[in-house]
Amino acid sequence: MKKIVAFLSLFLIAISCSVDDDQPNVHYELVPVESVSLEDTLTVGLVNNIEINYKKPSTCHGFNGFYYEKNGFERIIGVQNYVIEQNDCQPITNITRQEVLKFKPTEVGTYTFKFWQGKDTNGEDIFLEIERPVVIN
Repeated sequence: MKKIVAFLSLFLIAISCSVDDDQPNVHYELVPVESVSLEDTLTVGLVNNIEINYKKPSTCHGFNGFYYEKNGFERIIGVQNYVIEQNDCQPITNITRQEVLKFKPTEVGTYTFKFWQGKDTNGEDIFLEIERPVVIN
C-alpha cells in the first residue's frame, strides 16, 4: 500500500510541474517620446510633474514605466512598454498616450533632460533635450 501511495504522489508531483505554459511570451522595448510638457522652472524638494506623450505602436503594447538614468544634472528618460508576442496585434497609428513622470530634484542647478526619441539611420540614439533651472522656493 505504501508503494502505491508513493507512486501516486510522485505521479501527481510530476504532472503538476508541467512545462506547458499557456501564458503568452512578453518582451520589453522603448517607444519614442513624441513631446514633453514641464514647468519652466522646477523647485528643489517638490514633486514636479513631467507629462510625456508617446504613440502606442500596437494593440499588443502596454505602458510598463519609465527607463530612467541619472548622471549628475543629466537625466535620460525613455518610455518602456511591454509587448505581448501574439499574431493578432493590430497597429495603432494616430493615438497619443500621456504618462506622468514625477521628478523631485534634490539640488539647485540646471538639469538637462534627454528624452529618447528613437534611433537615426546610423543606429544612433536620438534625444529631445530640454534644460530647466531648479531653484529653492
